[in-house]
Amino acid sequence: MGSGFLKKKKDQRNISEQLERLTQELKSKEYVGHAPSQLVEITLSGNKELKRIKIKKECVNPDDVEGLEDLIQAAYEDAEKKMEHFQL
Repeated sequence: MGSGFLKKKKDQRNISEQLERLTQELKSKEYVGHAPSQLVEITLSGNKELKRIKIKKECVNPDDVEGLEDLIQAAYEDAEKKMEHFQL
């Protein structure tokens, strides 16, 4: 009876270690999101930290700052969706 308990404790410890490794792996991954037409690209870390923003020159219009803001928001939301999908 004692050996069964020890085996369960060992199995639990192994599962906890695996879970910790997977959690660290997910946090170290990067998730890339794009706005429509690939005009804006955003990269997030697994902690939702903004790592990088790439903006194509053809979408920069001083008369339409709101349009650029919308593209950035869309790219962020796309990256966030990819991250959540991967973590489920």
